[in-house]
Amino acid sequence: MRLSRWTVVAALGATLACRSRSSAPDVAALVRDLQSLDSEVAGKANLALIRVGEPAAPQIAELLKSEDPRLRQTAATTLWGMGAKGRVAVPDLATTVTEDAEPSVRLSAAMALGSIGPDAKDAVPALVRALKDRDTEVRLQAAKALGAIGPGAQDAIPALSQAAKNDGVRSAAEEAILQIRGSGAITPSDSPSP
Repeated sequence: MRLSRWTVVAALGATLACRSRSSAPDVAALVRDLQSLDSEVAGKANLALIRVGEPAAPQIAELLKSEDPRLRQTAATTLWGMGAKGRVAVPDLATTVTEDAEPSVRLSAAMALGSIGPDAKDAVPALVRALKDRDTEVRLQAAKALGAIGPGAQDAIPALSQAAKNDGVRSAAEEAILQIRGSGAITPSDSPSP
């Protein structure tokens, strides 16, 4: 029996369609692996979830509510790696950046919000509060995140001007003001007094 060329093409197309559906990652399984104590398993899951992107972000954001600080840290770091594809996690990251007991988790949440960029504009009030965090690195990353949000963080300029009076965050706060304004000059009212 001889098959027509079109029959072969149709069969090949159906096979490829089935393969592409079956090769879709199992997000729930990857999120379980992300929670593994085996660093190799968790690391592979982290990279796979970053590649999956937006469809995985809600499940990863749920880990920000874990009792385990290690899992909260891992979730924030994974969302950081996703960049703008993690935008659905902005509300959870905003809560984390101001309320988590662990400085390293607050720091990672600020970094994740910065990597999301302009789509994280709803987190501006939380990042403004984080500019007063007791941890210098959290304050520094909050300033950088506000700068990455850009013009959507216009309301943060007074707080950034105040934060620029602190040596630990001065350059990041000044740079953030420039990024928010989209200009190359700080006005005298924005310059911190010595």
